[in-house]
Amino acid sequence: MAKLNIIYWSGTGNTEKMGELIKEGALASGADVELIDVTTADSGALDAEILALGSPSMGAEEVEAEMEDFISSNSDKLSGKRVGLFGSYDWGDGEWMREWKDTISSYGAEVVGDGCIVNLTPDGESAEQCKTYGKSLVEGR
Repeated sequence: MAKLNIIYWSGTGNTEKMGELIKEGALASGADVELIDVTTADSGALDAEILALGSPSMGAEEVEAEMEDFISSNSDKLSGKRVGLFGSYDWGDGEWMREWKDTISSYGAEVVGDGCIVNLTPDGESAEQCKTYGKSLVEGR
């Protein structure tokens, strides 16, 4: 059984909800899943064979500072890992996700797809998109 740790930061609850939906999809694919708020995470949270990292778009389309600090200070633990990226946004075109994907890839991680982004609150089709992304993380597609 694959171990997936979902580590996220959420200000309004939208990114946390995305993490819960990704967890639901991953569980349906048979993974052992843990949802971890980055404010309580230590470097051991990055020891799972699969990771999902979540951050909303902040400011001028940037990853939230606490998440960015956690990842950059533990970047050596990402090499060779399958990593999913997800987050919510209010405006913009997803630039923060494209840049984050490039950064995480530069650490030697295999980023799954283009990440999973949702405008504001995940519901309906976007909720299903999150569940599907959770399945794809576990199944490696």
